[in-house]
Amino acid sequence: MKTSAPPAAGQGRWSASDVAWLNDPESSRRLLGELAAPLVVVQSKGKTGLGIGGHPDESGLAISGWVPACTPGQLGDRHFRDIHGLRYAYVSGGMATGIASVEIVVEMSKAGMLGIFGAAGVPLPRVEQAIDAIQRQLGDRPYGFNYIHSPAEPGRERAVTDLYLARGIHLAEASAFLDLTYEIVRYRTAGIHRAADGSVVTPNRVMAKVSRVEVAEKFFAPPPERFVSQLVAEGDLTPEQAKLTELIPMAEDVTVEADSGGHTDNRPLVTLLPTMLSLRDRIQAKYQFARAPRVGAAGGVATPMGVLGAFSLGAAYVMTGSIQQACVESGTSPVVRQMLAEAGQADCIMCPAADMFEMGVKVQVLKRGTMFAMRASKLYELYRTCESIEAIPEKERVSLEKTVFQRSLDDVWAQTVSFFQERDPKQLEKANRDPKHRMALVFRWYLGQASRWATSGDPARRLDYQIWCGPAMGAFNEWTKGTFLEKAEERKVAVVARNLMYGAAYGRRYQMLSLLADDLPTTLGTTSPLTDAQLAPHFA
Repeated sequence: MKTSAPPAAGQGRWSASDVAWLNDPESSRRLLGELAAPLVVVQSKGKTGLGIGGHPDESGLAISGWVPACTPGQLGDRHFRDIHGLRYAYVSGGMATGIASVEIVVEMSKAGMLGIFGAAGVPLPRVEQAIDAIQRQLGDRPYGFNYIHSPAEPGRERAVTDLYLARGIHLAEASAFLDLTYEIVRYRTAGIHRAADGSVVTPNRVMAKVSRVEVAEKFFAPPPERFVSQLVAEGDLTPEQAKLTELIPMAEDVTVEADSGGHTDNRPLVTLLPTMLSLRDRIQAKYQFARAPRVGAAGGVATPMGVLGAFSLGAAYVMTGSIQQACVESGTSPVVRQMLAEAGQADCIMCPAADMFEMGVKVQVLKRGTMFAMRASKLYELYRTCESIEAIPEKERVSLEKTVFQRSLDDVWAQTVSFFQERDPKQLEKANRDPKHRMALVFRWYLGQASRWATSGDPARRLDYQIWCGPAMGAFNEWTKGTFLEKAEERKVAVVARNLMYGAAYGRRYQMLSLLADDLPTTLGTTSPLTDAQLAPHFA
């Protein structure tokens, strides 16, 4: 709706086309929900109202202020949207084992948002199939692929880098990194050059997901000189290109991962994000990049007010994970989606991670309805206290074979050998030299299979499902209770994302109104889920 911009408060009167008084919350909600239209805040006989449209009129209502337009496309960092070709500063993260599926990536991109394919734990031939499908369906539209740190399998990182470079994957979400590696630097710096205007061009962008200051510091800084020198020595960079790497950060976007599903340090976003923003500013002051890295927010972002809170803290974009896993397009099973739809905020627990088991790294998973966390923790305790499989007390071994593995450990080792003969034979060489490493590989069999049992919905192993999940899932369930989105089969990634962005924009308008009115009904401050048809006018 076109309207003249109202004058400043106390400088006149206004005749609005439509006025809603705050003692009528539903009418006020309707006007606040017209996100693209500025609202006049008016006074009459001690009452506060909202006006839309109209014109200055000396016989009209007294103006006490105005609430500007705020649309979902205005939230977050404009340059983030522009550089990635997005309409909205919203990202669906790369949940492992293909849970962040081709379908999620395609739907998010078509909705003007960014989806990351969950390549971690997916065999490379399947990753390449996903590349084929996404590139065929999206063409030049934006998308990204996950690039997970694999300290136990350096060959995997090399193969992923080769694949992404060969197939033109220009955005990689780097996750679970404890330190930079040669391969992620090789990916980031490949093809670096100067444009005709003298600016530095990097064809490949890294979106790093971090939860620790010491890791974030490395992604905010230029690529390490030791890796750059190695790239020059091996012919992957020229000396001239090496000089250019001093002018770029390792990651153009750094996602601050707070209390999330999967790899997390359980830190609250309200303390972690400001810390990372300050760190970014200090490092930017040191290196003076042409543009400072952008900082996004993930972990606990699952409701409109959570999204608004992240943007209000200074996030350039928001990233969601657990709630996307519960949507119909995710690459997990219907039974897992239903379990997630029933989860509460306290139904999560930390337990050993499959990919970094020996290091004691933990992930956050769903506790409700599964015994996986307890059984995985038992395996780590045995790994910590025993030097080999043979050193496991007989009673413990019998219990493991009966309840956890549901087969003999010798059979598990045979399957493990078959797996690593194809994927990484060096692991078997190490296991033959080191009995404790052999035990770790056997225990990791269970942790790895547990996520596959969940995604396939294996009914015989339901108690062993490993379901990555953070408290955001419970918050989303509480917000959607009693609405159509309460049902797992109604949850679609684009509808969920639009609701969160619409609700955040609405919430920002409400907050601006709260500065001008003392008698705001508390029920006016939040939104309930809207259908796609109801949301359509705001995302046209």
